[in-house]
Amino acid sequence: MKKPLVGAIFAVLLLGAGTAPAAAATSHDATAPSTIKAAAAAAAADAASSGHTALQPKVRAKAIGFAGTVALSNCSGSVVRAPGSQPGDPALVLSNGHCMETGFPGPGEVVFNRSSTRSFTLLNASGSGVGTVRASKIAYGTMTDTDISVYQLTSTYAQIESKYGIKALELNTAHPVQGTAITVVSGYWKRTYSCNVDGFVYRLKEGEWTWKDSVRYTSACQTIGGTSGSPVIDNATGKVVAVNNTGNEDGQKCTDNNPCEVDQNGQVTVRKGINYAQETYGIVPCIGTGNVFDLSREGCALPKP
Repeated sequence: MKKPLVGAIFAVLLLGAGTAPAAAATSHDATAPSTIKAAAAAAAADAASSGHTALQPKVRAKAIGFAGTVALSNCSGSVVRAPGSQPGDPALVLSNGHCMETGFPGPGEVVFNRSSTRSFTLLNASGSGVGTVRASKIAYGTMTDTDISVYQLTSTYAQIESKYGIKALELNTAHPVQGTAITVVSGYWKRTYSCNVDGFVYRLKEGEWTWKDSVRYTSACQTIGGTSGSPVIDNATGKVVAVNNTGNEDGQKCTDNNPCEVDQNGQVTVRKGINYAQETYGIVPCIGTGNVFDLSREGCALPKP
């Protein structure tokens, strides 16, 4: 998983306080090991500011801003809506399962309708924090088959738009397409990473966890610790097609922070330095009237508690 948090404290020392996200002073993420390495990666990435748009025209990458993204205490995220969500519905925030304040859910574990008071810093298009929104519950969270968390907020979409002028990002309803130009938007670091969908992984295995049909980026998206939970946006439509979650850091095989690819025949491939995301179109069928998660709805294939 993409290590966030405590590394940001070291990043303050390495990069200067002005570059560290305000929400990164403390953390609850269990990915704290190797924080010095995460900070060093952050410093190197900041130094190579032009290294993430090689496969994407700059003008298109700049069209994707930060409006609707959020910064968590340890990760990134975004305010999202399904196509059928209504202005008066309680808004939803999407991030990773491994970013939940409750800790990493074990294999087979699903968090469903669990009370939460977590707060999120809401960003505008330029990446400035415009206010704080708060959760009422974790509507859904898991690290089984996918790596997602969805928080329900105390505010509606209409209230957020009226108060802050920010609209939610829409979840795409279709499977992403190979070759699509995408942007990973990190509210935690207030940075974007532009590349393309390189392909899809039958099974992505990392430590105890296995994820199905994961998105593999081209090498230009060198995401770092703290980008976990960032929305992956289709540059052409502006819709969310995936959520950033991990990458192989050291070339190790199927270990924590070093996921491996497993094909239908069981053949294992390791791609050092390549990063991955989890598709989000499968979330949409599980969202019913009033933005309520209903895992019994037709087409909903998310793991059940």
